Amino acid sequence: MTRVLLVRHGEVDGSQLNAEGWWGPARDLSPLSARGVEQAKAAGRRLRDCGARRIVASPMTRAMQTASLIAAETRLPLTAVEFDLREWLPDATLSWRSAEAIAATEDFHRHGGEWPPGETRMWEPKSSVRRRALGALRRQAAVDAEPFVAVCHSMVIEALTDARRVEFCGVHELNLQDAVPPGPAEPFLPRQSV
Repeated sequence: MTRVLLVRHGEVDGSQLNAEGWWGPARDLSPLSARGVEQAKAAGRRLRDCGARRIVASPMTRAMQTASLIAAETRLPLTAVEFDLREWLPDATLSWRSAEAIAATEDFHRHGGEWPPGETRMWEPKSSVRRRALGALRRQAAVDAEPFVAVCHSMVIEALTDARRVEFCGVHELNLQDAVPPGPAEPFLPRQSV
């Protein structure tokens, strides 16, 4: 029974990317804001005596920076970067702009995170997020079954715990033994834009 403490990254500062006109997956390069740095440090202080033995993180800059700050506060090693803990994809073409991502998020929530029966969407369904994130966490548990911290994203935490409105640097506990993956489905893969 591996206990995982899921932590959302801190608040992001996208001002430089906004000024330079970066969009789509390039947004994942945004660092934490000054407030986000303080949120991550505070989360690290709260996690000092949580029983975790290590930290794993999503590869997105905001998650890696949060994980590094938590590691500094807890003195826990950051032992792995798990690609499958990455952020939810609002558009499989990887070419979205902010307004499109917001619309996709609204559509995602309107449909409970799953495509309507017989329809497809460009956004990644919740079941896909859950399946890949559980796979990443189970890979990590196979390396070492001791409790660990996983720094990731709100949609990942929502998919794994059914929590809504996950706050920056909020901590949500998950028992991997009790986590049931969704039924089989086609893998959600980015599509090449034409």
